[in-house]
Amino acid sequence: MPGPTSHAEHTAEIRAVSRAGREVLAAFERVDRGWFVPRRMWCSPRGRLPEPVDLLTDPELWRRCVYGDTVVVTQFDDGATHWPEVGRVATSSASQPRLVVDMLERLRLRPGTTVLEIGAGTGYNAALLAELAGAPQVTTVELDPTLAEIAAANLTRTGHPVHLVHGDGTLGCPDRAPFDRVVATVAAVGDGLPYAWVEQTRPGGLILTPWGNAYDNGVLLELTVRPDGTASGPVVSGVAFMQLRGQRVFTGHAADFAELADAGDPRPSAVPPAEVAFGEGVFGIGLRMPEVCCEVSYTGERDYEVLLYHPAGGSAAVADVRDGVVEVRESGPRALWAEVEAAHGWWAGQGRPGLHRFGVTVTPEGQRVWLDSPANPL
Repeated sequence: MPGPTSHAEHTAEIRAVSRAGREVLAAFERVDRGWFVPRRMWCSPRGRLPEPVDLLTDPELWRRCVYGDTVVVTQFDDGATHWPEVGRVATSSASQPRLVVDMLERLRLRPGTTVLEIGAGTGYNAALLAELAGAPQVTTVELDPTLAEIAAANLTRTGHPVHLVHGDGTLGCPDRAPFDRVVATVAAVGDGLPYAWVEQTRPGGLILTPWGNAYDNGVLLELTVRPDGTASGPVVSGVAFMQLRGQRVFTGHAADFAELADAGDPRPSAVPPAEVAFGEGVFGIGLRMPEVCCEVSYTGERDYEVLLYHPAGGSAAVADVRDGVVEVRESGPRALWAEVEAAHGWWAGQGRPGLHRFGVTVTPEGQRVWLDSPANPL
């Protein structure tokens, strides 16, 4: 795993590739990511699968993980899985640095800007927010008591005395509202964008949050709060974040559903599996099947399987792509591959829109997704 092994090298690499402004890059330079990453964590230095890494037994690998442009996992399964075991679901991490910098730039922070962060995690992002807005202006909320304690200790030790609240981030922090900015470091799921975030943001303020569903997790939304108590804005990029704990999608049982799908009779596919599993079309297609999970596994250099499954309903479908030939099997009360073929047809009929043509409006009554304009809801 080549790459930088020090904060100075890490900063130089980010400066070379980032379009962020001077203030954000200066804040990034002042805060060492290594201050917030524990001695023992998990990283993926040799591929897609996370591995346990220990500073004391392999300091060079630890530094390459910490100072590389990669995610460092600091908790699995809400703390139920202990290092060095690798758990089923990553539930806390230090996010990819390039994405951290991009989100900080989008917030357009200045000294005195009041900020609510949802998901303190290690405290690293809150420290960066404090560098830009001032520590007294930053409130960060963390649901997990152990993570809240760790973040508080890290922030105190590094001289970033932000206001940290142990609580449910979906409720915001009404005692400290209103805020100029709300930024979430965890993803809202489906129709779960909290209206409390809108209520607690001043008119003209911004909400920057990851958002997705079971099919595609997900995208980054930049919502502007209006005087009428609504918030609306576009998808600005594709991202993948851990999900709000109370909204987390059922995962980790793909093998069971793959076995269920294999019981079906084989047939060809009416659509290329790659178009329903990869690329910008996945987001639009996923909007038509938000409660269905989509996972890809590679069975060879160019061979792969696309698995669709509906956890609540016990339906599954798999498309096996081998030597360019596609074979589909589906089983259960719902014909999921037929549904994804129909969703693909809808997406193609809309002009094959990329994710940047979509947006969301949040109101007291709920939320609605739109294409190209809030006046064109789906």
